[in-house]
Formats: sequence, structure tokens, C-alpha cells
Amino acid sequence: MSAARRFGLPLALLLATSTAALAQTAACGGNFGEFVQGVRAEAISRGMSPAGVDRALANVRQDQKVLQRDRAQGVFQQAWMQFQGRMVNNNRLEHGRANLKKYASVFNKVEAETGVPGAVIASFWGLETDYGKVLGDFDTLNALATLAHDCRRPELFRPHLMGAIELVDRGYLTPQQMRGAWAGELGQTQMLPEDYIKFGTDADGNGQINLLTDVPDVLVTTGKFIQSLGWRAGEPWLEEIRVPDDFPFERAALVAKEPRANFAALGVTKADGSPLERDSLPASIVLPQGRGGPAFLAFPNFDIYITWNNSLTYALTAGYFGTRLDGAPAVRPGNPQPGLDGDQMKLLQQRLVSRGYDVGKVDGILGANTRAAVREEQLRLGLPGDGWPTPALLGRLQ
Repeated sequence: MSAARRFGLPLALLLATSTAALAQTAACGGNFGEFVQGVRAEAISRGMSPAGVDRALANVRQDQKVLQRDRAQGVFQQAWMQFQGRMVNNNRLEHGRANLKKYASVFNKVEAETGVPGAVIASFWGLETDYGKVLGDFDTLNALATLAHDCRRPELFRPHLMGAIELVDRGYLTPQQMRGAWAGELGQTQMLPEDYIKFGTDADGNGQINLLTDVPDVLVTTGKFIQSLGWRAGEPWLEEIRVPDDFPFERAALVAKEPRANFAALGVTKADGSPLERDSLPASIVLPQGRGGPAFLAFPNFDIYITWNNSLTYALTAGYFGTRLDGAPAVRPGNPQPGLDGDQMKLLQQRLVSRGYDVGKVDGILGANTRAAVREEQLRLGLPGDGWPTPALLGRLQ
């Protein structure tokens, strides 16, 4: 199951979009046939061959299922422990550890060249496609053409439609081979077409760059992509911790980075109770289900997980999965207060909007803006500001 790229639009999609493409308003909407002709003309103007462009666009059509997926993000309404419990299961852990051994020489080479540990690459590999078993069944060209034609975010998807056409024109893939996730990602770690072209590597020297079936190509390409997002070699990305009951919970927010020594001085310890390092490494405390639930320190490298997919639920699951593959024990579930279901979360968001907060879309998902608004209301009401909404808080916001 391609959790990141099929269930939520990754922030990497935004980062991978060229500045030039963002600066112009791409054509969208209207007659789909005329839209495709405009895409054809642009692709040829970029230097692609007319024959290659025509091969790519010969059977392109709109896909309503893609638009339905783009508007449905319900999986992230789940509480984090529920989501990660389903995704970081024993089978996925066993296969991940086996693959780390099987491809140890490749992983070691990638880490030496990029600084990205094998466990980090394997965490994305496992969550995205179950190590290449489930690549997705959406026609990539149809998906990207549909999303580029749709006028919600054409500036994001049109460049990747051009990238997909270029993959065909270069002979990397045939249109029939290009099947993946609903948002146009391809291959065993679900790379976007422009990233496929930019970072794609023939790691085993067989003359092809194949991210669908060639594992060395997949691992090296993914390592280079993660490095490009700013990975800091030799540094951690996530660590489970214990937070004392008297901690000032308003300081537990992903956007609030402080030196690790500050948290150590406030009584925060490692998960086993041993002391934290008292150094200047920036860190944030993440409480996915409030002060009673699991607690983590997120370091600068964790930002790469957020960049890959800006849902905290997914990013924290992927980061945690990486620590498990790296040898960390299972997380302590704690005793979190009951949260809100999807309908209750929407009601909460509506009440926060009525109080002047910008929570983004009222979608029943506990995103960063909603957490920040909840934290402010908790502090206003004299409650610990951990950003975790409960039925009791919802009742007080009537």
C-alpha cells in the first residue's frame, strides 16, 4: 500500500515543481482534447520529439477516480497509534530487516555516498509499496493529465505531466509500464516523474534506469533524492522519550525547535529513563496523541519525512518505522485521553473557525493549523497546551 503518495499529496510534490512552472499560470480546464493539444505543443517546445510525445499522449484520458482520491484523505483521521499499528506490522518489519541484509552492499554504498542510512530508505520502501509488491494501478499519464487539467493545482501537476512524457520520449518506460499511485508517482518508492528523471540512477550498470523492478536502481535513486531534501549525515531523525507530568506542554510542538539540552534540563529523558544528551542539536517534542500518549524527539532530519508527506500521521509513522528497522524497540502506547472521531473533528474545526482561527480545510483531519489552534484554546482555558483535542475540550468550545 502506497501510504504516502496515494493517501495524501506530498510536500515533495510542491518542492519538486520548478520555479519557472510556478511563476506562470498553466492552462487548465475547458475542453480536454484542446488541453491535451496544448500539452503536446509545450512538450515539443521543450525539445521532446513529436513521435515520443505522441506515443505518450496517444491514449490519454481523464480519470474520475483520480479526482475522487484527490479529494478524499479520510485515512488520516485515524489516531496515530491506530495508523502506525496497522502500517508498522510484524510482517513489514521482518521483510524490511531481511531486505536490509539482502541488499546490505547497496545500502552501505548509498550511505557512504549520500549519508542516508539504509533503515531510512527501507522505511519509505516498505510503507510506499511493501518493498515493490504493490506499485499502484493508476495509469500515470491519465492521472497527471487529469490533475493538470483540473484547475485546483495545475501548477503542481503540469510539470510532472511533462516529466512523464519525457520518460516515454527518452525510452525509460513505455506508456503501458507507467502505472502507479493516483497522484502520478512511479516505482518502488513512488518517485514523481521529474524526480525520476533528475535523480534516476543506473546503479547496476545494466544500461537502464528502472525504478519499477530494479532494486539497486531504486535504492540509490531514493538515497540521492532524500539527500537532495537536506538530509544531515550522521544525525538521528526521531527518538522516543519520556516527558514529565509537569512539563510545559505548550513547548511540545513540531515547529518549536530547541537545543536538546533545554529538554534535558526540563526532565525529559530517553524512553528507558536514561538521560538525554545535553547538546545543542535542535529538536522538537512531538506528542501525536497528547501528553498521555507516545512522545518523541524529532530532529532536523525528521523534516525530510514531513517534506516527503506533510501529514504528521504518515511522517511520524515512517520515521518511527525507520527507527524500528534501525533497532529501536516498540513504542510505549501510554494512556492518551480519548480523541475525536472525524465528525467531531469537523465540528471542532468549525468552532475554531468561528473563533477566528485559520485551520485550513474543515476536513476532520488534525493538521498543524488545527493543533496550533487547539493549543491556544487550551492555554486560554487554563489547560495543558499539548494540542490534543478531546471531547471535553469540544464541549467547552460551544
